[in-house]
Amino acid sequence: MIAPRDEALRILVADDEAPARQRLIDLLQKDSRVGIIFEASDGQAAVEIIEREAPDLIFLDVQMPELSGLEVIEAIGAAAMPLTIFVTAYDQHAIRAFEANALDYLLKPFSDERLEAALARAKTRHDERSVQEFGRNILRMVSATPPVDRRIDRLVVRTAGTTRFIRVVDIDWIEAAGVYVNLHVGGKELLYRASINELTDRFDPMRFIRVHRSAIVNIDSIVELQPISHGEFELVLKDGHRSRVSRTYRGLLEKRLGQSL
Repeated sequence: MIAPRDEALRILVADDEAPARQRLIDLLQKDSRVGIIFEASDGQAAVEIIEREAPDLIFLDVQMPELSGLEVIEAIGAAAMPLTIFVTAYDQHAIRAFEANALDYLLKPFSDERLEAALARAKTRHDERSVQEFGRNILRMVSATPPVDRRIDRLVVRTAGTTRFIRVVDIDWIEAAGVYVNLHVGGKELLYRASINELTDRFDPMRFIRVHRSAIVNIDSIVELQPISHGEFELVLKDGHRSRVSRTYRGLLEKRLGQSL
């Protein structure tokens, strides 16, 4: 079904200044297409809300504590980001914002009319995406080609002039390192060029669990689980490493274990 034009938009407002967030929220609530509005006062909170709630649109401040607006996009991945409108008081960020595939750019202080124009553009783009997704779903339904299993059981790692074949099941845990990841295998650390999102998609989800935006662990390497606070836990692995299980990813671990933590 094609999304109706009056489909409510789920919007995240991410800005470290409370008055700026409230003004945006007050203006957005006047629009009949706006549904749930989430708030984030720093970049880390924005990442967690995007991963947990998958909003349709985000108004993203460029300069925030924890992670900047551009670092939020880097953490999520540009392709996985919701429609994004940057909001900032510094126009020198405009070029980098559009390089990050921003839909629009609001320079503080902006007028009500300028926000309305940006929101109208976002609603149009959202409707276009809905129609495109409908088309892709139809193609998938009528395609006779069986899905390709993209899971891999070995990684080819080149280091110090040597090419090594690493069995995926031998990896204890993986941590993000920019455009690379660090593979922890039997107490050794190997650098491998891939994003953590890519490996999450291509590893067996029954064995490898995402526990944090920057960490994947092999469930067979977990020795014990220790509570920290506020619904977060810390994993202790066979190699002695400790990895925090964030609230965002706790549900994945509980689903794999088939029980609550």
